[in-house]
Amino acid sequence: MKYALVGYGKMGQQVAGVIEESGEHEVHTILDVDAAITKESFAGNDVIIDFTVRDAFLANLPAMLASQVPVVVGTTGWDDDMPMVRKKVEESGASLMYSANFSLGVNIFLRTVRDAARMIAPFDAFDIAFAEQHHTAKADFPSGTALRAAEMILEANSRKKTIVSQLSTEKKIAPEELQVAAIRLGSVFGQHSAYINSEFDDIVISHTARNRRGFAGGAVQAGKWLAAKHLVQPGFYTMDNFLDEVLG
Repeated sequence: MKYALVGYGKMGQQVAGVIEESGEHEVHTILDVDAAITKESFAGNDVIIDFTVRDAFLANLPAMLASQVPVVVGTTGWDDDMPMVRKKVEESGASLMYSANFSLGVNIFLRTVRDAARMIAPFDAFDIAFAEQHHTAKADFPSGTALRAAEMILEANSRKKTIVSQLSTEKKIAPEELQVAAIRLGSVFGQHSAYINSEFDDIVISHTARNRRGFAGGAVQAGKWLAAKHLVQPGFYTMDNFLDEVLG
């Protein structure tokens, strides 16, 4: 398979390394910040992988969809635009897969957190909160992975209704609020933890990324899956769709 990389920063370079070392695929096109991107930019490619920033992704989206080359998006910070992006994908007949984190380990972690939130839901004695740590250069706050985890907790646990990322000095956190805390520290790749507490015990579920390789490898695997999916059923997909199919 031939991959087009949109964005060639730290993540783009990691993705290129994974592709080149695979012996199975190749990097066919690299489009970085100064590139003028049109649908013709993607000719000859089987998959596009986008690791840029929010504004660049949204600006390049029409050209990527018009190319009809499946798009894997690891760019975060555009959750508010999700309905608009999904509509454009569906109207164009193209395929796009989005994940705030393509690491297979992270996605297994997220499903574990969701299951834990579901299991404590009937028991008022248990409370749950979430926290993440990333390097100081990370732009979004909280991370897309943390927000995805929070959404999954809300879906699984009816006692939690809303997400709170900034606490107020004027009132205490309410029982139905789910706190999502964020720390920006040095060069931390990414740490995510769910904290479950009762009067009698504590349960902590954590994932720590050792490097960017896991994110890059997951994105390449997702691209291969999406290219095959596009041939039979174009549409808007997430890592949940990928894992649901792989896990049966």
